[in-house]
Amino acid sequence: MKQTLRLFTVALFAGAITLGGYKFFVEDGTVTIPEANATPSFIPTNFSSEAASTNIDFTEAAEKTVHAVVHVKNTTVSKQPTNVLEYFSGGGTPRAMVGSGSGVIITPDGYIITNNHVIANASQLEVTLNDNKIYPAELIGTDPKTDIALIKVESDEDLPYVPFGDSNNLQIGEWVLAVGNPFNLTSTVTAGIVSAKARDLNQFDGNPQSFIQTDAAVNRGNSGGALVNTRGELIGINTAITSETGSYVGYSFAVPSNNARKVIEDIMEFGNVQQGILGIRGSNLNSKSAKQFGVEETQGVYVAGIERGSGADKGGIKAGDVIKKIDGYDVGKFSDLTGYIGSKRPDDVVAVTILRDGNEKVIPVTLIKLETYEIDYLGLEVKNASTTDLKDRGQSRGVIVTKALTRDIAQYNLAGVLITEINNQKISNIDDVKRVMSQRDFKAPIKMTFVNQNDETNTFIFR
Repeated sequence: MKQTLRLFTVALFAGAITLGGYKFFVEDGTVTIPEANATPSFIPTNFSSEAASTNIDFTEAAEKTVHAVVHVKNTTVSKQPTNVLEYFSGGGTPRAMVGSGSGVIITPDGYIITNNHVIANASQLEVTLNDNKIYPAELIGTDPKTDIALIKVESDEDLPYVPFGDSNNLQIGEWVLAVGNPFNLTSTVTAGIVSAKARDLNQFDGNPQSFIQTDAAVNRGNSGGALVNTRGELIGINTAITSETGSYVGYSFAVPSNNARKVIEDIMEFGNVQQGILGIRGSNLNSKSAKQFGVEETQGVYVAGIERGSGADKGGIKAGDVIKKIDGYDVGKFSDLTGYIGSKRPDDVVAVTILRDGNEKVIPVTLIKLETYEIDYLGLEVKNASTTDLKDRGQSRGVIVTKALTRDIAQYNLAGVLITEINNQKISNIDDVKRVMSQRDFKAPIKMTFVNQNDETNTFIFR
């Protein structure tokens, strides 16, 4: 009994001490820490309790978007050769193949933006909405360079659509949603943040890219789907992933909405893409290249050369200048510059901030029209031939090969030749090249007739 009473007294005394300690440390709901236990000054203490308690809600953005992202089915009919003769002649047995991807309704009357590779070589296009309504779709136009395509469906009622946002204002670390149909799983929403901007996946392919990079999960079937911000605005078209397995491993890439919007507006208004160019040859800067070029800057675009007669030439940009900004947006690398220019048209005026001899200068530059075209299948870039080019070759029509884009084609030394026919169709300008290439069966051989620098006419067949 005495032992029990003694234990009870000890417990009561301990409780009193605990209560007193609590009252000492806590007063009116505020935790008070004695000065002796204060956080050392060398540890950062700029934590925001408001930021830590912020709850990001994606439900509104998902609700606004999911009904406007569609499933796109592409039926392609190609000829499968059954013998050696059919293989070389391009004949064979017709066979239908079905592919799928995603698309985003951008107007209530049924215009849909998607990727070019989703609808490439389609014999038939079909679109399924989130409410399971199915519509046949018409191809309006494509731009293989940006991998953007525009299709349209006809509906008796207004369709849900996603409004465009301004991708130039997108911030690294900003939350985004990817909406699409991966693995035929319709209406799938994933979340992530913007990991990087102006990402060029291959700096040596002759086709500068400027993707938005995110860690929102994107897989096969997501291509052509929406990348939206938390307000439900379209800020990108999901296009690619980097993966050794073919499935998502951490990063995905989207065409910025400003570039995609410009492409489809050009297609709707002009029937093709009106690409403006600055008219410079440049390269990225780093410590090594800065030392080589004799400049102190390690960020920006070093101007290695100027195209004669271009906007840069007329505006006064010179070789050796370093481009730091364009229209007030920072230019840290070449893809920052090409990505922004890709959202502009010929005759648009941009303000280029350059660094010359240690001094900054803002130069207004009028963009000129791009007069070249890439024949992706052949790996050749061509431009419209001038009157002098045609006269020198004794020809009345044709396009000039400006450069080879792959090592395989470079071995044939075709730079400078005048292409006069493709697949027995006469070629007068790059629009003719686009038309012929868009009409061909993607597995059929290409017959190209050209005049070389010695005025000799030759014909190559590419398979």
